Amino acid sequence: MTPPPPPPPGPDPAADSAVDPCPGPGSLVVLFGATAGALGRDLGSDETDLILLVWQVVEPRSCQVGTLHKSLVRAEAAALSPQCREASGLSADSLARAEPLDKVLQQFSQLVNGDVALLGGGPYVLCTDGQQLLRQVLHPEASRKNLVLPDTFFSFYNLRREFHMQHPSTCSAGDLTVATMAQDLGLETDATEDDFGVWEVKTMVAVILHLLKEPSSQLFSKPEVIKRKYETGPCSKADVVDSETVVRARGLPWQSSDQDVARFFKGLNVARGGVALCLNAQGRRNGEALIRFVDSEQRDLALQRHKHHMGVRYIEVYKATGEEFVKIAGGTSLEVARFLSREDQVILRLRGLPFSAGPTDVLGFLGPECPVTGGAEGLLFVRHPDGRPTGDAFALFACEELAQAALRRHKGMLGKRYIELFRSTAAEVQQVLNRYASGPLLPTLTAPLLPIPFTLAAGTGRDCVRLRGLPYTATIEDILSFLGEAAADIRPHGVHMVLNQQGRPSGDAFIQMTSAERALAAAQRCHKKVMKERYVEVVPCSTEEMSRVLMGGTLGRSGMSPPPCKLPCLSPPTYATFQATPTLIPTETAALYPSSALLPAARVPAAPTPVTYYPGPATQLYLNYTAYYPSPPVSPTTVGYLTTPTAALASAPTSVLSQPGALVRMPGVPYTAGMKDLLSVFQAYQLAPDDYTSLMPVGDPPRTVLQAPKEWVCL
Repeated sequence: MTPPPPPPPGPDPAADSAVDPCPGPGSLVVLFGATAGALGRDLGSDETDLILLVWQVVEPRSCQVGTLHKSLVRAEAAALSPQCREASGLSADSLARAEPLDKVLQQFSQLVNGDVALLGGGPYVLCTDGQQLLRQVLHPEASRKNLVLPDTFFSFYNLRREFHMQHPSTCSAGDLTVATMAQDLGLETDATEDDFGVWEVKTMVAVILHLLKEPSSQLFSKPEVIKRKYETGPCSKADVVDSETVVRARGLPWQSSDQDVARFFKGLNVARGGVALCLNAQGRRNGEALIRFVDSEQRDLALQRHKHHMGVRYIEVYKATGEEFVKIAGGTSLEVARFLSREDQVILRLRGLPFSAGPTDVLGFLGPECPVTGGAEGLLFVRHPDGRPTGDAFALFACEELAQAALRRHKGMLGKRYIELFRSTAAEVQQVLNRYASGPLLPTLTAPLLPIPFTLAAGTGRDCVRLRGLPYTATIEDILSFLGEAAADIRPHGVHMVLNQQGRPSGDAFIQMTSAERALAAAQRCHKKVMKERYVEVVPCSTEEMSRVLMGGTLGRSGMSPPPCKLPCLSPPTYATFQATPTLIPTETAALYPSSALLPAARVPAAPTPVTYYPGPATQLYLNYTAYYPSPPVSPTTVGYLTTPTAALASAPTSVLSQPGALVRMPGVPYTAGMKDLLSVFQAYQLAPDDYTSLMPVGDPPRTVLQAPKEWVCL
């Protein structure tokens, strides 16, 4: 132990106490710490253990100081960095003989309480040089070791900030150090002190005593607070989120919850509802999360936890934007807002429910031992836009114990189905509801079709390139920038983005080049170049292979597989690679309708269109250049037609028979199918004219094709 330093020169402390020149907070505990790794502003950034604590009590009212204490902490990883070994003079042997962290914290509380009582002070608050010691070292390490920190460690004064409030003309608070603060105040320090940590604490005490002599009612009046637990809450699409407060965490275990993410950032103040777990196209977690903090300082500290560990996995932490957070976590549904308005509730997600299951079935499945908050009002069923159930639901529980009891029902049986239960978040509720609330990519084609400005010519020459592994946020402009000089060799309308079955980017794209040589040169130049931190594979392919994928097939290492249609698939006439053959057309249908009625010729624009690399926005909506499953739907020529009676055919006007059209029969339609279900089957075709009132369920009065014929136009 080092004896307390002599009182600084100035007025007599007893006289100061008599006139109470230092009104303000209770006792201050000046605290300094070090780890086995980085020091200074990088303290805690390398996830090394605490090895040293030095502290001293200051009584502000009497300006008295207590005994200076120094304690070593046993580190699990005894290896010291060269920087720490040089600055501290410690060795692995000395640390191996030290007490563990929990014992040191107990000694800290006992010694501080004794010193505060001797000085006649009241409740005490910690005072540190910056935020790193508590936020980046003590709280994360205590969380890793499952230690419960005393209440003392959840509030503190940042000496740098307090000094900057008194002396704003100096550099920013983040750039201050103990030495610069003492130098600005003109304080003399003991340059001969070589005991690591002691000089820092003595100098901090001298700075505090000097600041207490200056008249200021704001000094040491508002300590910084470290949140004890993460608070859930909803987010609205109308919210404005500062991009300087958001980070993206990647590599999370798929089963991790928002509480697990908040625990990884223990010590930093995450905003209310500030953890948004990201979902993939199938609605499952993809190992990423967006985290929103209360201010930019907390965000900067969070970025220092890049490649820190959650269990055995290291987590990558990057900057993100407020728009990305709102896109993931924001919602517009009043039903969801009411569901999430209950505070301090644990959310569980139930997946795989029978479509006929209602609130009573779910409550019975969970049982009386884990009641849902509010009964049926604590359940939120996820439905399609037309009201059909999706098999997903969310449930609220009042506490962690009830949620854990409910999780024991994971993969329990409800009827003939097993139900999956997972911990969920408010942001996940918003994402799932937003995904199902959005309409289909091709909802109802009521607008007239635009002329198709280009075709996919047949051919086996490898004059195309395939891009694999694109970032999901990549746009066509990003692809053109990625190709660089090779973009000048792209054919007009030659960029084709491939979407998945949910209508979202799949990470693939096809590019039509002017020649096979240009395609090979582009592949050699751009293969495995990086786009937005991801390398992209660029391989040559043929137009036939590209067309097969764009029509819904696959292109693997073993070659092509056909589109997933059970019946022979006739593609639109503009895709020359998959032209129909006369043998597929039923004889009776061919006798009744001309060939133009079954497969009308491609429309040709009246005037030449401007040359672009990809279709315009309106054309992209209707053209089937993205991969649906199946895509396109089965051609009308591959299913049976309702034949017209001979008598009706003989009496039919020639003008009616010359109109292009066909009546399609759909056997095996489910009894619960509605109008939207029938339209979704023909999502790549248009029913003309622009109304859908003529879809005729079986059971309606019979009608022949001669009455108001309709035209299915293939895109």
